[in-house]
Amino acid sequence: MDFFNILALVGGLCLFMFGMNIMGQALERAAGGKLQSLLAKITSNKAAGFLTGLGVTAVIQSSSATTVMVVGFVNSGLMSLKQAINVIMGANVGTTVTAWIISLSGIEGDAWFIKIFKPDSFTPILALIGLIMYMACKSSKKKDVGTIFLGFTTLMFGMSAMSDAVSGLKDVPAFTNLFTFFTGDTLGFFGPILAVLAGAVLTAIIQSSSASVGILQALSTTGAISNGAAMPIIMGQNIGTCVTALLSSAGANKNGKRTAIVHLFFNIFGTCIMLIVFYIIQLIPAIDLFFGKSTNGFQIAILHTIFNVVCTAVLLPASSLLEKIAYKLIKDDMVEEEEPQLDERLLNTPVVALGVCHDATVTMAKDAIDAYALSFSVLNSYDKGKADLIRKAEDKTDHYEDVIGTYLVKLSSHQIGDKASDEASMLLRLIGDFERISDHSVNIVESAEELLDKGLEFSDDAKAELNVLTNSVSEILSLALKAFTEKDLETARRIEPLEEVVDDLKEHLRARHIYRLQEGRCSIAAGFVWSDILTNLERTADHCSNIAACIIDTSNDNLNLHQSVREMKADHGEYQALYINYSKKYALPETI
Repeated sequence: MDFFNILALVGGLCLFMFGMNIMGQALERAAGGKLQSLLAKITSNKAAGFLTGLGVTAVIQSSSATTVMVVGFVNSGLMSLKQAINVIMGANVGTTVTAWIISLSGIEGDAWFIKIFKPDSFTPILALIGLIMYMACKSSKKKDVGTIFLGFTTLMFGMSAMSDAVSGLKDVPAFTNLFTFFTGDTLGFFGPILAVLAGAVLTAIIQSSSASVGILQALSTTGAISNGAAMPIIMGQNIGTCVTALLSSAGANKNGKRTAIVHLFFNIFGTCIMLIVFYIIQLIPAIDLFFGKSTNGFQIAILHTIFNVVCTAVLLPASSLLEKIAYKLIKDDMVEEEEPQLDERLLNTPVVALGVCHDATVTMAKDAIDAYALSFSVLNSYDKGKADLIRKAEDKTDHYEDVIGTYLVKLSSHQIGDKASDEASMLLRLIGDFERISDHSVNIVESAEELLDKGLEFSDDAKAELNVLTNSVSEILSLALKAFTEKDLETARRIEPLEEVVDDLKEHLRARHIYRLQEGRCSIAAGFVWSDILTNLERTADHCSNIAACIIDTSNDNLNLHQSVREMKADHGEYQALYINYSKKYALPETI
């Protein structure tokens, strides 16, 4: 093997890993909401968690990516450690799919129906279809399908390049002798252990068990690797793949770190068990004969699958033991961690990351609207404890706006579909409205404090009128929250007519105040506070209108803010009927 063969091997490996990466990302995007809903349905049931991990890894073609994703879920509070353990075990089985795909390159036969299944035959067709779809189609979903085909083609060409580059090694004695170390003939008992270490180191370096198995399958074309050497190398590869999750957990909370530890111990325990079995079955002549024979890509895929399936079958019932070990190694602090984080590990899974952002925005919205409801209570009867709670809620929503906004900007830099992009844009707009609602709740508290400090009080008529307005604003806030959290378009359409009623009420209350001022029944000082309160209530309703418009526009795939609301107003029948009903519901008292 000369210098140019080494270059070909490196180039093939680069193509192989690049193809695997872009294919996995495109598969993930194509799965879209299905992947998110699948993960959302995870329960503590072992079988459900196992199948989820298997399915997700089979889709995105990387157990490392799945495990890093799971670390992010646990770190963000979306998944418990118990759930994560079952998913990780499923991921270890799901990663064997890649080895089976690669083994297609070993299909032999001259018959037409056999040749058509060889990658050399169908990958050029897939490449052509993929290129046409990627370059000619405007739909992001079709582009993703094209990217999947191109990624798979790149992966298989990389595999072919590696196989061709190492083909000359079969005539190199030094290469053949290297693998005799792993058969037990040279190092005896320590041969398989050395093979485990070799597999672990290689996989830790390239951080992909699928890629390292692919390299092993390429090397198997030389005929120098026996089944007995391949099996312990495969065991080590499963340990080496844990490095990615361990590195990812460095900035995670304690449960995130425990998840990575569980992944490592699962593979270490599994390897120890299988090594013991490996040593025992070597004593059986028939099986030892099989281990002494040269392996190929197909047999490596079988060995890889057997190892992961057996390990999972043995350790899945003992998942609670792994959980206890993780808690023993990483103990809880006395102070519990507060709110869930928007974990940057999830940015590699944009659909899931977007779901986390949505959940965080829901929490922000509830905090803002709960604080506003509390501010009405403070306005009617001042309570310092409640006022402090409102200010804390406002600080919290400020923090949410900053964190969610920053996270969404980072997410937007990743390749996401059109629908996900619209959702991200919607959330970016909504967090500003919810933050401003919390600001207005503090403004109302400050108005209540001004009344208290200056010894001012509204007349009974003014209080009755203000009660009507606050009731209408309470309803519009409830509608906005429901429309957003439940994605309820029907509720969203009820907001704009009510917002117009709030505008009318504000003008009427202002006019009535001027009349009372002229009659000498209200002071100018109280009038300034009155005006501030009306302004804050009216602007809160405006933000609710923005929320409704944003939800409706996004559902209509229209980023032109308020376009859908303008169209709704043009439909005078339904809009006017709602407006009239709200006007009657929130009619002001006759007396001024």
